[in-house]
Amino acid sequence: MKLKPKHTLIAGYIGYVTQAITINFAPLLFLTFEKQYGISFTKISLLIAISFVTQLFFDVLLARISKYINQRVTVVLGHVSAVLGMTGFLWLPDVLPSAYAGLIICVILAAIGGGIIEVLISPIVEACPLENHSAAMSLLHSFYCWGLAGVVLLSTLFFTFIGIEHWQILAALWGIVPLVGAIAFCVVPLYELEADKTDNLAKTKDKSGLRSGLFLLFFGMMFCAGAAEQAMSQWASTFAESGLKVSKSVGDLLGPLAFAVLMGFARVLYAKTSNRINLSRFIAISAALCVVAYVVTALSPIPLLSLISCAVCGLSVGIMWPGTYSLAAERLTNVNVSMFALLAVAGDLGCLAGPTLAGWIADMFGNDLKLSFLICTVFPIFILVFGLWIKAKTKSKN
Repeated sequence: MKLKPKHTLIAGYIGYVTQAITINFAPLLFLTFEKQYGISFTKISLLIAISFVTQLFFDVLLARISKYINQRVTVVLGHVSAVLGMTGFLWLPDVLPSAYAGLIICVILAAIGGGIIEVLISPIVEACPLENHSAAMSLLHSFYCWGLAGVVLLSTLFFTFIGIEHWQILAALWGIVPLVGAIAFCVVPLYELEADKTDNLAKTKDKSGLRSGLFLLFFGMMFCAGAAEQAMSQWASTFAESGLKVSKSVGDLLGPLAFAVLMGFARVLYAKTSNRINLSRFIAISAALCVVAYVVTALSPIPLLSLISCAVCGLSVGIMWPGTYSLAAERLTNVNVSMFALLAVAGDLGCLAGPTLAGWIADMFGNDLKLSFLICTVFPIFILVFGLWIKAKTKSKN
C-alpha cells in the first residue's frame, strides 16, 4: 500500500499524543512522589522546570540547525528518547542512590522527545499537500489535548483498579505510544516546505518581521499562553487532591480530564470555524474567561465549583496557542519556520514559568495553591494587554 499525506497526519497526531504523555503523566503523581520518596513541593516544581528547560533547549537548538539535520532520523530519535524516558520510570528511581536523580533522568529523556516533536511535527504537517493548512494545524494541536485527556482518564482507571502503587508499570506502558510513533515516522512520506525551496532573503530583511516590536508582542502573548495553560494543567490534580480534599479519582476526572477535553474542544471549534471567527476578539474573550476561571478556582468555597472552573480554564486557554500562531502568520510579513520555532520557544518559556511560579508560591505558603492561582491571573491579563497593543499597532500601520 502506498502511504499518503493522511498517513503523515496520523503519525503527527501520534507525535502530539506522545508530547502530552511526556508532559502530563508525572504531574498526576506529584503527591505520590512526595509520599513515596519524600520529595518537597519545591523539588517537584523543579521537575517541571527541568522538563520545560530541556524542551526549550531543543526548541532553540533545532531552530538553529534545522536546515542541517535529517528530518526523518531526528523525529524518530525524538520518539525513541520519549520511549526511554517513560520506560525509565520503571527502574531508574529504584536502582540509583537517589530516587530524585532517577526521576530527573527520566524527565529529561522524555522532555528531549517532547522538544524534538514540538519543533518538527508542525512543519512536517505544514509541508503536506493539504487543502486547508490552518484547520489541519489546529486539529493537529487538538491531539495534544486528546492525549492529555487519555493520560488522565486511563491513568485514573489504572490507579483505581490496579493501584497507584504500581504507577511505574503504567509509565512503561505509556512508552508504547512513542514506540508506535517512531515506527510510523520510519515509513510515512515527508514533504518539503515551500520556504525551504526558495530564497527568502528579501523577506527576512523586512522590518515588520522577526526583529520588529510587533513580533515581540506576539512572543509575549505566546509566553503568557503557555504559562496560563500549564500553571493550571500541571497543578490541577494536586490542587484537587490536597486543596479541595476530594479523592484522587474524582479530582483527576473533574479537574485535569475536563480541562483537557474542553481545551481540545476549543481547538477543534477553531479548526471547524476558523474562516468565520474574529480571532482577535475570540482570544480576548478567552483571556477574560481565563481570569474568571482562575479566580473562581482559587476562591470558591464549593469544591465542585472549583473543579468546574478548572475545566472552564481549559476551554479558555484552548485557542491561545494555535490562535497566537495564526494571528502572527496573519499580521507579520516574515512568516517562516523560524517564526514558528521562536514562538514555540516563547510558549515553552511560559510553560516553564507558570507552573514553576505556582509551585514556589505554594511551597512558601504551606502548600496553598489557591494563592498561586490568584497570582497566575497575571498571565491571561497580559494576553489581553498584548492583544490590544497588537490591534493598535496594526491599525496604525493601516
